Amino acid sequence: MLCLFPLLQITFYEEKNFQGRSYECMSDCSDMSSYISRCQSCRVESGCFMVYERPNFMGNQFFMKRGEYTDMQRMQSMGMMFDNIRSCRMIPHHRGQFRMKIYERESYAGQSMELMDDCDSIMDRYRMSDCQSCNVMDGHWLMYEQPHFRGRMMYMRPGEYRSFRDQGFSNTRFMSMRRITDMC
Repeated sequence: MLCLFPLLQITFYEEKNFQGRSYECMSDCSDMSSYISRCQSCRVESGCFMVYERPNFMGNQFFMKRGEYTDMQRMQSMGMMFDNIRSCRMIPHHRGQFRMKIYERESYAGQSMELMDDCDSIMDRYRMSDCQSCNVMDGHWLMYEQPHFRGRMMYMRPGEYRSFRDQGFSNTRFMSMRRITDMC
């Protein structure tokens, strides 16, 4: 039988440069502490993953696509805001259109706009000062706390997000959004 979709796979290592005990993952993992004590390097064999600094997909997040990540501390220069991975989420490839409605305030209040493509600054494009809730109708998105896809990021899959505090982001507003379009 021919497999149309490749398996997604990421391997985590306890030490830098792919040394020490390892944990191979092909799906979501809410807590890696029972497999490895820490993560200092990882290798994404195929697919895209979101990694998190805390268990249960909480805390700071970082997007990883196919490649080798030899030293988590050096990843901070690429925007990673933490040096140890505790959970990860597989990002399935999406075919089709992308749609997300963003709201200026929590609970879908205030000014709103619908996005179908990347937005490098909601202030410049829509004159919105803030984004504190959203409804993702189609596709998978990355939201960034600063314009031009900088700062802390959050992975958004289809669903309603009444408050980003529920995702572990208090006092954070998002200013730019990017579609996850690559197959990684």
